[in-house]
Amino acid sequence: MQPQYDLIVVGGGVLGTFHAYHALEIGLKVALIEKDSTPQGATVCNFGQVVPSGMNSKWQLFGREGLRIYKEIQQQFDISVRQEGSVYFASNPEEEQLLEELHQINRDNDYPSILMTKSKCLDSYPGLQKDYVASGLFFPEEILLEPRIMINRLHKYLKASGLVLFANCTVIDCIALSNGIEVQCSNTKSLSAAKVIICNGTDFKTLYPELFNESNLVVSKLQMMQTRPQPNYKLPSSVLTGRSIRTYGAFQECPSYTGFNSRGDFDSTDNKWGVQIIFKQAMDGSVILGESQQSVDVSKINTLGTDLNMDVDDFILQEAKNIIDLPTYEIQRRWYGLYSHCKTDDVYQATIDDNIHVVTGIGRKGLTGSAGFAKANIYHIFNLRHV
Repeated sequence: MQPQYDLIVVGGGVLGTFHAYHALEIGLKVALIEKDSTPQGATVCNFGQVVPSGMNSKWQLFGREGLRIYKEIQQQFDISVRQEGSVYFASNPEEEQLLEELHQINRDNDYPSILMTKSKCLDSYPGLQKDYVASGLFFPEEILLEPRIMINRLHKYLKASGLVLFANCTVIDCIALSNGIEVQCSNTKSLSAAKVIICNGTDFKTLYPELFNESNLVVSKLQMMQTRPQPNYKLPSSVLTGRSIRTYGAFQECPSYTGFNSRGDFDSTDNKWGVQIIFKQAMDGSVILGESQQSVDVSKINTLGTDLNMDVDDFILQEAKNIIDLPTYEIQRRWYGLYSHCKTDDVYQATIDDNIHVVTGIGRKGLTGSAGFAKANIYHIFNLRHV
């Protein structure tokens, strides 16, 4: 019996969905299996920024390809993409130096960026505190989107292109057969495919738990919050600040970074909890703020708990107020998201019985890097590297 599909993708988040997208693009028959009615993981629990500017040289290429793909889809089907750009604000001379060096790196890489003086920053961003900002670096090509809207509309778009989507369907086993893979689901459904790609996010207990417990995967918990809609206020782009400059991979490639005091006081709240101050205005006018990061080995995921640390939220709010004076800082919603990443690798990958490919642990690169990375990975898995 021939397999029903050329490829089954397990996991309907952004990483799994873009693997399905690129498989469809090369003419394969594809099924996507999502355990919930819609994705609930890191894909929807994030800011909704696509920012190749923050990535190292390798991943910036994936991110830039992702920008092209998002914009191409948006021209055909509204998935909530807005090209408003991203800006990094430096708060001191060291951070200014890194912005200038990153600007030069991007000029060499033909990726548009614009240096902004303090005066230009203050004129362009209402409420920006003059005591904080020293200068800025703006990336006009970068986009914002609404994550939950995007992923569900992307599924709808792909279904119209031939994708078969199974929601509320938990895969409990993948069995290698002589002519493909049998995929067994908890609702007694059984499907078959020539190849299977598993993009399981942080679900490490259902399939291959021993494999993941012995891996170098880490799970991080991020806290974020959302203000009430801002009256008569428009944030021109997403805003990243000094703590992003100190930690993002792109800046670590700048010549001055090795002498830059990026860690500061290890026991301080911002370092202890991995705090960054990021602003992104949602479509309803509210502003999303964050974030903090608490990490544990994958075998200790249960120790992260489900509570929110209000001390960290209070710290983020106070720091945010020192950067931008928004009309209101009244919070309407608080949440956390979990994402997995590797201690030593960019992405966690494992191959089981030749045709079962595990791909997870893309970390905070997911929304920006998945579209470009998945394209390269589909070409590799299906031996299309000459394309």
